[in-house]
Amino acid sequence: MDRLRPFVVFAATPALIALLLALNACGGSSSSTTTQTGSYSLTASALTPASITAGGTSSSTITLTPANGYSGSVTLSCGALSGGSAAPACSFSPNPVSVSGTAAATSALTVSTTKNTPGGSYSISVTGSDARSLAPSNGPQSVALTMTAVIQRVVVIFQENRTPDNLFQGLCIAPYGTSSACGTAQNQYDIVSTGQSTSGPIPLSPIDLGTTGSSPDTYDLDHSNTAFVSMYDGGKMDGANNILCSPENGTVCPTNPQYMYVIPTDVAPYITMAQQYTFGDQMFQTNEGPSFPAHQFIFGGTSAITATSPYFASENLTGGGTAGCIATAGTTVEQISPQGIESPGPYPCYDRMAMSDLLDAQKVTWRYYAPTAGSIWTAPDALQNLCQAKQNPNGTYSCTGPDWVNNVSIPEYQVLEDIANGQLQQVSWVIPDGAHSDHALSNNGSGPSWVASIVNAIGNSQYWGNTAIIITWDDWGGWYDHVAPKVINDGVSWGSGYVYGFRVPLVIVSPYAKAKYISHVTHDFGSILNFIETTYGMSTGSLGYADKYADDLSDCFDLTQSPITFQTISAPIGAAYFINNKSAPIDPDDD
Repeated sequence: MDRLRPFVVFAATPALIALLLALNACGGSSSSTTTQTGSYSLTASALTPASITAGGTSSSTITLTPANGYSGSVTLSCGALSGGSAAPACSFSPNPVSVSGTAAATSALTVSTTKNTPGGSYSISVTGSDARSLAPSNGPQSVALTMTAVIQRVVVIFQENRTPDNLFQGLCIAPYGTSSACGTAQNQYDIVSTGQSTSGPIPLSPIDLGTTGSSPDTYDLDHSNTAFVSMYDGGKMDGANNILCSPENGTVCPTNPQYMYVIPTDVAPYITMAQQYTFGDQMFQTNEGPSFPAHQFIFGGTSAITATSPYFASENLTGGGTAGCIATAGTTVEQISPQGIESPGPYPCYDRMAMSDLLDAQKVTWRYYAPTAGSIWTAPDALQNLCQAKQNPNGTYSCTGPDWVNNVSIPEYQVLEDIANGQLQQVSWVIPDGAHSDHALSNNGSGPSWVASIVNAIGNSQYWGNTAIIITWDDWGGWYDHVAPKVINDGVSWGSGYVYGFRVPLVIVSPYAKAKYISHVTHDFGSILNFIETTYGMSTGSLGYADKYADDLSDCFDLTQSPITFQTISAPIGAAYFINNKSAPIDPDDD
């Protein structure tokens, strides 16, 4: 018989009862308890495409892989992105993402942009978080995106009658520059301090920009086609001393008046812009003559007397003071043949296209700011379809076409008010009054401040982030310059007998202009038109004139760089002076 096993009876104390209840609630003994230790990792494929234009989208596949039996719902997000309200935006589909078991789950990341999204290189951080705030075990993952900015506005500021050797000596001399900054190397400005004449070298000497001071600019120089031929001298560029000088009443021309350079302090705003942004030292006026044809080229790529004529209007007015389709009867402009021979031309009202026609067709808004109608600087007044001249009761004529009424703004300082009021059009041409041009004899020294006031107005406005400001000068003004243009005179090529003219300065100010860059690429007025065509999706050379044979200024821009932060250009005269100056406009001379 088996021996009975003894047993012990324990009293059921309150503490023991609580322990037994706790074990039962946990599903039994403490040895069966489990702790969730699973996790997940996150990977992101490269964005496709890796480079987009502002307004486009790019995508990536986000993969979440569970580990150690992880199960959960993960919400995906992107880290903070630069660019303010126009920064790239992230979206995921699906989001959140359910993850369980051993199978990976995916979500599609879409990066969206607007036309205002700044250019540059973006690193976009992608991460996740579940209900317990558990992040990916391998941390956030980054994807890279290159953004090409979109230029939405182009402003062409046309100043008067200067060459790089004349206007920008300050880039080469103290306190603004040094002699080592000028030369023929890639990082040097192609500007010289000694000119050549038919009688030998002539050092350039200083003179005021305006009409007051110790060295008053009290004369003007011939800048007709005849003067071009004299200075060009078959490509030797030594005939500037043969250009005629016209002194103001009661004065005489100084010795070697053509071989002067502007005192740098007078043009400090120009020098500042040239040094901060892009300066083009191989920019040539398209035509070999003065203002009237030059303004036709900057607006329409030609000064041809008809749409198909090989003859160009080559000079300013003959026999009248008012230009274009509202000129007085008997007014003419000389014409030049493909062989470079001038002869009397027709009344200065032409039937051909200009850039305005292309912009209208593309529904791109534009405006032409000018001081007066009937000026040789107001290019639209010489085009029949824009002007549509009608006779007034007093016998004079006025332009009345819808494009003229809606898109030609007189006076020119309206551009400053339009910028302030948020009414800047997509493409603008800005022409100065004679007083704040840089034209010898007629200017009062305020030209650099006038240009700076426009640049500052744009730079400190909503428009800075997507605007290109192109500043150039309409002709060489009779001043010396040492670089010979590529003259076409074969009798058959486009422009033969009249292209190309002498160098003029070029400054490009934009958040996407290359900073502190010197462009040695050959440009002309057609390059500006080509840039406008490219910017607004037209075919290169759409006009078929100068634009067809020019580059598009692409070397001057980097649309994928981080935008340059605008810094106000210091100038002695502010915008209020130009807006509040109600004096009668000074029309240009009629060389």
